[in-house]
This record gives sequence, structure tokens and C-alpha cells, in this order.
Amino acid sequence: MDFKGSETIPGPRTEDQLPHTAEAAAKIVVVGGFGVGKTTMVGSVSEIKPLTTEETMTQAGVGVDDNFGSATKTATTVAMDFGRIKITDQLVLYLFGTPGQERFWFLWNGLFEGALGAVVLVDTRRLEVSFDVMGRLEERGVPFVVAVNSFPDAPRYPMKDLRTALDLSEDIPIMECDVRRRASSRDVLMTLMRFLHSLAMTGSLA
Repeated sequence: MDFKGSETIPGPRTEDQLPHTAEAAAKIVVVGGFGVGKTTMVGSVSEIKPLTTEETMTQAGVGVDDNFGSATKTATTVAMDFGRIKITDQLVLYLFGTPGQERFWFLWNGLFEGALGAVVLVDTRRLEVSFDVMGRLEERGVPFVVAVNSFPDAPRYPMKDLRTALDLSEDIPIMECDVRRRASSRDVLMTLMRFLHSLAMTGSLA
């Protein structure tokens, strides 16, 4: 069938194409409560232009979404964020950022499907939100590391105290990060990959 006059659909940009050396890819989810920096992390570390599904926040969310500590936040993810980063010449990670508001958590099950591991972003001003997040990952059997995002006005605590407060077992890595910095976000992902490797070596990775 000839569609005369139709526009040619452009192919992917050169920078969006997978490196020819890539042999394996892994799906990683970035999770956390509302406003903890998931979209920022995916955007800062992605080697391609990230896909975001942010929408402007309106009065309809007042009293529904907990935006404590995020009073200046004007947009929010309503479906997912997506990015990609090459860890080695052979390994590529696909990053999926989840929506933080509890009313959108029903989308998480689909985003968790096929995930090799996860990064749980934590805001020390709202540690209680992290329990539900980590509980959902544990229910799905998705291994995770915890990254404490460094907000300028957030209280700072020793990592051992945060591990206790979050009831984390000693084997789960926890670290501080600044998701605005690409190197810091990449370090978190490398920590996750080392953790997953150690689980695989001990036969603990399903």
C-alpha cells in the first residue's frame, strides 16, 4: 500500500543507538517516596535523552500527595521515567523511575516485572515512606541498595544509624549520594551491580 505524501518516520539518533559491543542488558528500577529525586537521578546519569512523564502539579493534589520538604516542586512523575547507561562495553542498564505518590503505586507492579535490581532513594526528612517502598521490593523478590539523597536542608546521620532506623540487614548496601551529580548517581548504580554480582556468586540471586 502506498501512502503518498506521508512523512518518513525518523530512526533513532546516533547517540540513542545501542553500542555495537553490547551483549547484555539489565532492567533497573529507581524507587522512593514523593520528591526524593528519582527523576533527577535518571536524568543525571542517562546517556540518552531521558523519557519523562512529568505533569504539572495542581490544586487537586493538595491533601492527597504528601509534598513535605518539596514545597517548591511544581511537576511530578505520573507513569515512569526512562533512561539508559552503559556500565561496560558489554553491559547496558535500562533505568525505570517509578512515580512517588502512593495513588500511583499500582503502576509499580508492571515496572518491577523483569527488574534485576533496584535503587531505593531515601530522604532523611521522611524515612517512614521508605518502609512501604522496601516492603514492596521484598514482596517481589527484587534485590536493592539504599541511597540517601543529600538535600541541603535535610538532617545528616551516620550510615550505621540510618541502617538501624530503616531496619536494614547488614548485607544490604547503604550510601549517601547527590543525584544531581552524574558521578554520584553512577556510583550508586555500580554499588548495586556489585551487590547483584555478589548475590549471583553465592546463589542468592533468583
